[in-house]
Formats: sequence, C-alpha cells, structure tokens
Amino acid sequence: MIKTPLPRNLLFVIAFFAFITLILGFTYLPNLIEKSFLKAPPPFKKLSESESRPSTASGKIKYPHDYTFVLLGDSMTEVLGNSDELKGYLNQTYPDKTLEVLNYGYGATSVLSAKERYLTTTYHSGRDFAPIKDIDFDYLFLESFGHNPLSEFNEGGLAKQTAVLDEFMELVATTSGKEKVIFVATIGTNKKTYAKNTQELSDEVRKEWALERDAYIKNHIEYAKLHGIPVIDAYTPSLDYSGNAKQFLVRDDDYLHPSPSGVLFISKKIAEFLAQKNFIR
Repeated sequence: MIKTPLPRNLLFVIAFFAFITLILGFTYLPNLIEKSFLKAPPPFKKLSESESRPSTASGKIKYPHDYTFVLLGDSMTEVLGNSDELKGYLNQTYPDKTLEVLNYGYGATSVLSAKERYLTTTYHSGRDFAPIKDIDFDYLFLESFGHNPLSEFNEGGLAKQTAVLDEFMELVATTSGKEKVIFVATIGTNKKTYAKNTQELSDEVRKEWALERDAYIKNHIEYAKLHGIPVIDAYTPSLDYSGNAKQFLVRDDDYLHPSPSGVLFISKKIAEFLAQKNFIR
C-alpha cells in the first residue's frame, strides 16, 4: 500500500502548533512545578491564652514566646495577616520554639511612614498598635515599601528612600539595636499586567509603573548590602526568565498583591533565611 505524503501546508500547521506547545510548556511548566512545591505548613505550636499575654515589667512590652518578630511594611506585608504560614514553616524547623509575629504592614503607605509606626501609637484595621520601639522584639523585618514608591519626589525619589533608611536605621540603633533589623525585598512586578484590574493604564504607563516599583525594591536590597544589613530577597526568585513576576505568585483579581501562593512563597523565604543564617537557636 502506497502512503500519501501529508501536504506541505498541513505539515507547516502541525509544526507550528508543536512549536507553540513547546514554548508554552517552557513558559508555564517551571511555574507549575514550583507552585506544586509550595505547600501550606502544618499548624504551629501555640501558647495558651493565659500564657500569651504580654508583660511590660521590663519597661518594654515583652511577649512570653521564645522569639518575637515585627513585620513593618505596606500592603505586601499586611497580606501576610497573622503570619500563620511563617510560624508554621518555622515550627517545622524549630518544633520546640514558640513564636509571636506582630504585623505592622499598613496598606497604601510608603517608607516615609515607617518612623511613625516605630515611634508612636498608630491606628489601623480598627485597633491601636503600640509603638514598635516599646516592644521587646528579637527581629524587626523592614519590607521595601517598593509598591508605594516616592513618586512625588520625581527623579529624587530613590535618594529620598535612601535618606529615610539612613534616618530609620540610626533611630533603631539608639532605641533597640540595629543588629535586630532584617530587610525584606518583596515579590516584583509583571510589566504587562501590573495592577491591571485596579488601574486603567496604557501599556506604556503600566510598564513605567512596574519598573519604578522594581527600582525601589532593588534600591532596598542594595542599601542592605552596602550597609551590611541582612536582607531576605524574595524579589529576585519571584521573577521569571523575562524579568516579570511569576503570575502564580500574584492575585489574578488585582494583579498586584501576593496570591495565596505568593503568601506561602514570601513566608517560606523568610523562614528559610532565618534557619540558614542561624537567627533562631
């Protein structure tokens, strides 16, 4: 039986779709694999209600846990909520330790507001938050605030960010000890989709917004490296081969904040860093 060869145009169509399938697989398969490894941790060890009340006997608010952490940032930090994921990951490595995480992440705030939260009582989400300086914390995680850049300073915004970090670190050094500060660089942006469902922007302006925010996150990282401050870099591994944030890390309703997978990703990066650098003993 003589086989009839496929028409050249049909071969072209088959080759084209095979190529597209290969490209899509190359683009999305690594993300699917990475996402599959982001499993929520088991419940963490908790103190009873009677044990968990803070004390001010030492002059500062002292929690009875083995370690007390403070998270300071914008909505990219606020989305971590009660930090159950972070405490769960840490409890896997340190099952005999108890941990308290105080979230001072306030949405729509820039690095200019960090000093206020550190020095004064602030009001957010329906309750008062004590000044951070009055808390006997073990580590203060200062997030980059990169998604709320200092656009009002135009070209001088990055210099202003650096100046504010100088002032903040000097303040912490005199009140709590700068060795307690750890910088956190949050997940980056997708230049094609950033804030797609929340802002009506042209493609060009959307890309400008995304690049500006990335610049502030990267400046935060460089500041830490320059001054010998420990930095947890969740930014760099959050990007794909094209330099855009991996979409599974970002919510698909606002294309801005961390998705549930993004929350796990950030929490796991913090926990892994603390374990690798022996910040918990």
